[in-house]
Amino acid sequence: MTRPAGTPRFAADSLRGHPRRRRVRTGVPLPLLLPALAGLAFLTVPLIALVVRTPWHGLPQQLTSAEVWQALRLSLLCASAATAVSLVVGVPLAWLLARVDFPGRGLVRALVTLPLVLPPVVGGVALLMALGRNGVVGRWLDSWFGITLPFTTAGVVIAEAFVAMPFLVISVEGTLRAADSRYEEAAATLGASRFTAFRRVTLPLIAPGIAAGAVLAWARALGEFGATITFAGNFPGRTQTMPLAVYLALQSDPEAAIALSLVLLAVSVAVLAGLRDRWMRAG
Repeated sequence: MTRPAGTPRFAADSLRGHPRRRRVRTGVPLPLLLPALAGLAFLTVPLIALVVRTPWHGLPQQLTSAEVWQALRLSLLCASAATAVSLVVGVPLAWLLARVDFPGRGLVRALVTLPLVLPPVVGGVALLMALGRNGVVGRWLDSWFGITLPFTTAGVVIAEAFVAMPFLVISVEGTLRAADSRYEEAAATLGASRFTAFRRVTLPLIAPGIAAGAVLAWARALGEFGATITFAGNFPGRTQTMPLAVYLALQSDPEAAIALSLVLLAVSVAVLAGLRDRWMRAG
């Protein structure tokens, strides 16, 4: 078929039944590329600098000192305990927010997520006002049961759970909303109680979300500083966790502070690597 005079080439191709596709430009615009590279450098250069300035020759000696192992052991213990507390009360709270429609649910969700944006020092002050020896609840704990939480190891666990639990609740609530509730309804029609359906049906369905939320909560608890030092203090062997040890070492021994920071950086990278597959699937 001969293309008529004056007919554009792509129109002639359309007449033949072979529409011609326009070539799409895939280049990155320079006004977007430069800020993106600047943002990437802003986030990565400090981390690279930490690795570069690490005193590798003295690192084994720094990491095998008694103070470091004491702080690391206390950090792992308290972060694990805080994660356990978050699981016990956070999973039911996430289920309540995802499955039960009650008045004021939006306000409750806002209160649950408030520690995410609240300055950690303010969270520590709030814990003192609530659980301190003269606090709203703490005075009764002290007079009735002789329990004092501030400036104790238990206080570290409480402070870490306060800032870490919202990560677990958000993750589990999102997983619950994505899960098909018809399985629970089918279990109810077969005679299962609501708690039995939750235990035998819902929990297996949302187990990956619970695991991801627990890992995020554990990592957040491990790196907590502001609420811990405000509510529990900085006593070696009792309340001094790894972030507090970094802060103290930075004033007297910068090389030790860098070594401790490297340990926390390695833990954070391990957490991100462990959650990478879940994030990729979510994307």
